[in-house]
Amino acid sequence: MYTVMNRIPVPAAGAAAFEERFAVSMRETLLGVPGLQKARLLRPQEESGTYVAVMDFTSADAFAAWMQSDSFRTAHGPSTGGMDSQVETFETVASVGA
Repeated sequence: MYTVMNRIPVPAAGAAAFEERFAVSMRETLLGVPGLQKARLLRPQEESGTYVAVMDFTSADAFAAWMQSDSFRTAHGPSTGGMDSQVETFETVASVGA
């Protein structure tokens, strides 16, 4: 499994709107993406205001293909005006459970 984590800082005042926009975007653009096993948005429990979007793909190739897809372009459309993010990628080396 190939996991992609995107850390997205969001000001507290914009958190509710961000969550709604992100959830709608996920529903509209991620269903049926080849190789995508799971996608989720994690809300921060501390005052940092940094959300984490986590996507699990079958492989790095599946992730790379998604990055070149219409689905990716639609989901990431025009810049969100100053929204910063940090993307990290991981390969699973051990796992337990579903």
